[in-house]
Amino acid sequence: MTRELIHVPATIHGRVLIEFDGDAAVSSSVLVGFHGYAQTAEDMMAELRQIPGAAHWTRIAIQALNRFYIRGDQRVVSSWMTREDRELAIADNIAYVDKALDAILTSSRVAPGTQPALVFAGFSQGVAMAYRAALSGARAAAGIIALAGDIPPELQGGDPGRQPWPRVLIGVGDREEWYSPDKVEHDCAFLDSQGIHHAVIRFAGGHEWVDDFRAAAGEFLSDVRVTST
Repeated sequence: MTRELIHVPATIHGRVLIEFDGDAAVSSSVLVGFHGYAQTAEDMMAELRQIPGAAHWTRIAIQALNRFYIRGDQRVVSSWMTREDRELAIADNIAYVDKALDAILTSSRVAPGTQPALVFAGFSQGVAMAYRAALSGARAAAGIIALAGDIPPELQGGDPGRQPWPRVLIGVGDREEWYSPDKVEHDCAFLDSQGIHHAVIRFAGGHEWVDDFRAAAGEFLSDVRVTST
């Protein structure tokens, strides 16, 4: 018996939510969010909306391409990837994010010649996507907000083709189950070794968004807006 595995490119449509406050146009500051496992773009948008000062930003929530039903429920949720065909999934996801941002940032919503400041924010499984979008995507980032998730291993090498590292805000709860103290320490050691400006916000809580971290994220966004204008 002969058996062979091949990989076939396919076209799939993703869901992307955009929110504006005030005029229906992309502002000079754009916050792009990536949800966690078994969540949706709507879930992430709800969290972005609660960050203090987010009203000054155009908010974009990108939903993962891999949809499924929660067991025992009819709610449709998504996941970014699994370990199977990992490298192909990473490339597919980065291309998807680039296309989503192309569709928005080159549209009539943006004034000609405008280059909005981009901050990529991720929660849980979406943290890896925030890092990948910022470092491996087509557009340079002004900041990364990473809540309850670690830096992907492939971004800790010296690839000269990557975008420059922006400033990073890391959030971790004292009852966090997945983003362990060892992983936090490892990420901080890497960022220190590269001279990357970063801050770690430790809060009372678990694998979740809390007001203390939202406040820190709001200050981070405010600093980005000031330095980007």
